[in-house]
Amino acid sequence: EQAVLETVLPAPAEESNSTDGAKAPKVNCEERNVTGIERFTPQILNVSQDLMEFLNPNSSDCTLVLFYTPWCRFSASLAPHFNSLPRAFPTLRFLALDASQHSSLSTRFGTVAVPNILLFQGAKPMARFNHTDRTLETLKDFIFNQTGIEAKSDVAVTEEDWEGPLPSVLTKGIDWLLLFSLLFLASFVMYATVRTESIRWLIPGQEHEHQE
Repeated sequence: EQAVLETVLPAPAEESNSTDGAKAPKVNCEERNVTGIERFTPQILNVSQDLMEFLNPNSSDCTLVLFYTPWCRFSASLAPHFNSLPRAFPTLRFLALDASQHSSLSTRFGTVAVPNILLFQGAKPMARFNHTDRTLETLKDFIFNQTGIEAKSDVAVTEEDWEGPLPSVLTKGIDWLLLFSLLFLASFVMYATVRTESIRWLIPGQEHEHQE
């Protein structure tokens, strides 16, 4: 079944400074029980793990999911900020997956460009983070505007957040889509050149000009 993302636009900056702070949240999240959890970090899915197995369609709990690639510099710069989010919102869940290893999910949820962040309620995508400024503060504002859940005020990006679990250092990788595009373009140019030469030799008089 094709997932449909509800269009929930981020609130304008002037709304966040207004005295009307009693607005109902756009997504009513069921906050998870954090008893016994000692370390709050995002969980990174490997290539064999399916995102839908980590999302419960029968619950109303919320999960923030990051689609990234390890060779994208924007994903790398976002990483330490995303790593710190679980400490700011311990009652929410945070997942991250390599979009190049989960291409079917990227197509399903329209997350071709990375980094891309979706807020899920249960297994249903509810909102997309659309800010170009991807920092801890803008992420906290996004979550608060959507869920009404306030972030812990004492959370900041630390040196440990730069180290992981989400990588903040670029890794070398092959962009297979770009490589395929270049090979296709080169093949098309060669084909067009050969066809042009073949047509030119079929035009009457062209072969005589070459013989002279």
